[in-house]
Amino acid sequence: MQLVFASNNANKIKEIQQLVPSDIQILSLEDIGCGVDIPETADTIEGNAILKANYVTENYGYNCFADDSGLEIEALNAEPGVYSARYAGSQRNDDDNMNKVLENLQNETNRKANFKTVIALNMKGEQHLFTGIINGKIIEEKRGTNGFGYDPIFVAEDYSKTFAELTMEEKSAISHRGKAVKQLISFLQNA
Repeated sequence: MQLVFASNNANKIKEIQQLVPSDIQILSLEDIGCGVDIPETADTIEGNAILKANYVTENYGYNCFADDSGLEIEALNAEPGVYSARYAGSQRNDDDNMNKVLENLQNETNRKANFKTVIALNMKGEQHLFTGIINGKIIEEKRGTNGFGYDPIFVAEDYSKTFAELTMEEKSAISHRGKAVKQLISFLQNA
């Protein structure tokens, strides 16, 4: 089975392809000739996932899924949330985004946070949503070189290492995206 993943983020595509069964081939936007940076104009993580999936289905006719993820920090009223990728500006720079979070939490003792992923699947004329959440905290300095985004400053509950200090396999086993993808896979295997 071929399934379009509405993304050109090589890190995400690699992570997802490792999680899905080998009989499911993941195609990127580039693979289907979509060079458009699909606008993420919704004000929720769910909304952005739905926008991206619908764009591919409506314009290219493929069964597809799209995800949107965000870091939600309790002390910052769930910021950066839907703006996680561009929290420090439209340049979408991971270091700038992390620095802004660390600066905003400088005098804050409550460092509780969670990562949330929502996957919207458009298949056979129906839409299904899958949500994964991992709770944890924001530490005070960056640690680790694996992963991407906010991984170097996020430590999951019951762990001492940041997401950026875990291997891709360790992270995928517990991550928000891993949880949402497991729900997606379970659905696809029973579809």
